[in-house]
Formats: sequence, structure tokens, C-alpha cells
Amino acid sequence: MTQYVSNTRSGEQEAFEPDDPENVLVYTCGLTVSDDAHLGHARLWVQSDVMTRWLSHAGYGVRHVQNVTDVNEKIVARVGADGLGDTEAAVAAHYTQSVIDDMRALNLARADVYPRVSEHVPEIIDLIGDLVDAGYAYEAGNSVYFDVRRFEEYGALSGQQVDELDPQGPDAEQAEKRHPADFALWKAGGVSPDDANTHRDDELPPLDGERGQTWASPWGEGRPGWHIECSAMAMTHLDDHIDIHVGGQDLVFPHHENEIAQSEAASGERFADHWLHVRLLETDGEKMSSSLGNFFTVSNAVAERGPNVVRMLLVSTSYTQRQTYSEATVSEATQRWERLQRAHERAADAIDSVAAHAKPADDALRTAVADARGDFAAAMRADFNTRAAVSALLELASAVNRHVDGTDTYDYQGLHDAVDAFETLGGDVLGLQFDDGAGEDAVSLADDVIDLVLDVREQERTAGNYERADDLRDRLEALGVSVEDTDDGATVRR
Repeated sequence: MTQYVSNTRSGEQEAFEPDDPENVLVYTCGLTVSDDAHLGHARLWVQSDVMTRWLSHAGYGVRHVQNVTDVNEKIVARVGADGLGDTEAAVAAHYTQSVIDDMRALNLARADVYPRVSEHVPEIIDLIGDLVDAGYAYEAGNSVYFDVRRFEEYGALSGQQVDELDPQGPDAEQAEKRHPADFALWKAGGVSPDDANTHRDDELPPLDGERGQTWASPWGEGRPGWHIECSAMAMTHLDDHIDIHVGGQDLVFPHHENEIAQSEAASGERFADHWLHVRLLETDGEKMSSSLGNFFTVSNAVAERGPNVVRMLLVSTSYTQRQTYSEATVSEATQRWERLQRAHERAADAIDSVAAHAKPADDALRTAVADARGDFAAAMRADFNTRAAVSALLELASAVNRHVDGTDTYDYQGLHDAVDAFETLGGDVLGLQFDDGAGEDAVSLADDVIDLVLDVREQERTAGNYERADDLRDRLEALGVSVEDTDDGATVRR
């Protein structure tokens, strides 16, 4: 079956047709390591992770590269802060380790390589040299700029016109450039105090003098511009032409527009066939951002909620849709994860019991497993629709609960297939961890709590507090526990 993706460059959902299905090349724009990662960053990581997991599950051979930007004025701005060190490299090392720890905590499948800017300066210099030689870039004041008017397709990704663009780069660069929208490939010297202090915390003393790492180049001592790094690293570890480029929506312009221009001008080839942009995570109507201070760090979220709830939150909305972080969305994600975990554990317990038999066949359960697999695959082929994929697994959870609650003789094969579907689709593809250390104790505790709530509800009904009893029933149903009152008492389906 055909895989479809939403391509920002074409503005359409289109068929994914890689040059080599056994070697699909995927590049994800990683984090500038100037602060702890927050859930907005994690949304991009998790969505990209699920994309590559699904492609591998669907039979493609995938090579995934995700960069680490460890050379940037925002990193320089943190120099001297408590515990971070007195150099750009020290600050970058601190936050790079933090990012790695967060990725592991979120159960991200490891990329094939995580290239850093600082170790690819020779490749960056070579690429800039090629652009200068080809007439797409020019030297000015020991810096090098890309001439946007020389690249005819500039603006095709973002839909902008060159003559209508705002100036790119700090004011100090404008006098050197041929056109205000030209962007820096190589910057002379280190980071100026003005540029660093723009991003510096108010409680820290201002920096004076140039700071940051510099390298020798044909144009003088300096450091790479922001945009050129991704082109150089993608070309080094993938190819001049790749299949999928993933990034946050806020990177469409100028970062990805500039990547296309410099990459295609240097190679003469189409840089990426499909540009997939993950919509931003919002809180209180604004994007979650370190600069706005409205963020929740990955480490705190995982410590408070656990990795499965965080992942469930981040896959509960498709990457092409806006997503909101709130107590309500976290609560929904918690309920969804607990429903899946409970159904998985109940199915596993049932097939490991003497009540599981080889001959009984529950056609409804087996049909539900087949439907879940089919619906999950259809959702993922339809532009990685993770929300619909999760819904398919929740339907399977309901079918498992109906089977376990409705018979004393279990269909071993049907339950075995259900467990496999949970672990293959929910685990291998969505990255959820069903064996996360909670195990049977967690399921037993959940069942005990449900029984306790049911007892309290029955007491409220006996006392005539029907509104309170109905409220408890509604809350149980929100957790996937169906309660039906009969003349013989309440019938419960988990």
C-alpha cells in the first residue's frame, strides 16, 4: 500500500516514493543546545521517531540523521552561568548530555548518527568554498554571504518573494551585504557582545569582547553561520539528495529555505524530496518556547508523568495539526495510556492462566485484532496520523476487556495476537513501553482502585445520591470502564 506524506514544498499530501526503498534517507533538524529541552522540542523528536519507526516497520530500510547544533550565539550567551562553564564548548557539552539523557528517557530509537557542528567545520568550509566558486556566494569583510537573487527558486518553500523579504541577520551585517535578505555562511571573528547579550539572562552580568569558538578559513578566522551547518552534515552523512527532511514548523523560514538554496546551488540536485514540518506545541495560546518562559522541560515531565504518558500526549495529535499542552490534554493522555496498559496486562495475564485454551475461538476478538492492525496501518500510511493509530489500539483494548470480562474460557490465540498487536504497533512503532517496571502490581492496583470506586458508587446509590453516583460512573467510563446498572446490580466491563 502507498505511503502518503504532507510536503511543505509542494503544499500537498503526496505519495512517498523513495529512490531506494532499502535506503530511505531521513534528516531531522535537531536542537541548539543552549538550554534544557522542553516538550515543544520533544514533540518534534517523538513525531520524527514514530515516522522512522513506522517506515522501518513497513519494510523500508531507513538511515536517520539528527544534528546537534553546538555552535551558536545562544550558547555563548550562557557562558559563566552557574554550573555551565566558562566556554561555549563547555556550555554545549553540558546541554548536549542533557539532550541525550532526555532522548533516552523518552525511549527514542537512536538515530544512526548525531553529528555536531563543531566536528564538521572542515566540511562546512568546503561547502562554502564550492558556493563561492560557483558564484552563489561572495566574500565581504572576511565574512561570506549567500546571494539569494542568484538562486531562482528562493522562496519556493515558504511562498515568499525575495524583494518582499525582511533583512536577515543582525544590523551589523547589513552594510556588507548586496541584498538585505542575503544570509551569512561564514561570520568573521567570534560572537560580538551585542549578539550574545541579546540572548543573555538578565541576572547574569553582560559579556564584553568577542566570545565563542573560531576556526581558520580561507576568508579569515571566524565561525559558520547557522543555516550552512545542516546542509553540510546532511550531505556528509546521507547524500546530496535525501528523501525526507523533518523539522519544526518555525524552521520553514529562514532556516529550511536557506538550506534548500545553499544545498541545491552547491550540488545541482534537489536537496530533499519531501519536507515534513511538525506543528508547534502551544500553551495558553502561544507556542511553547524557552524565550517566552512558558515551557515544561522534558526531564520534569518524564519525572512527573512517566515516559509513556508523555509519549502518548505527543502522539495523540497528528504532526500536521496544532497541539495544546494543558491539564486536560495531559489527563486525556494519562487515561489513554492506562487503558492500553491495563488491556495489555489483562490479556497477558489471561493467556498465561489455565483458563486459556487452544480450541475456543472468539470471532469478535480475532476480528478486532485484524481490524486494529488494518486501521493502524491505514492511519500511519495516511501521513503518519498518530491520533487515528492510537484510536485503533484503544478499540482493541475495549475488545480485549470484553473478552476477558465475558467468558471464563479464554481464546489463547486471539489474546496472543492482541498482545502482539499492542507490543508491535504500540511498542515498536509508537515507542510505548508496556513492560515499564509496573507490571502486574500496577494492573492489580488499578483493578483494586476501580473496585473501591464501584463500592463507593454503590453506597451513594443506596443513600439516594444518584447525581454523585452518576458522576462516578462517568469518571470510570472516561477511564475505559463501562458501568451498566441492572436489577441484579452493576455490570462492569474494563
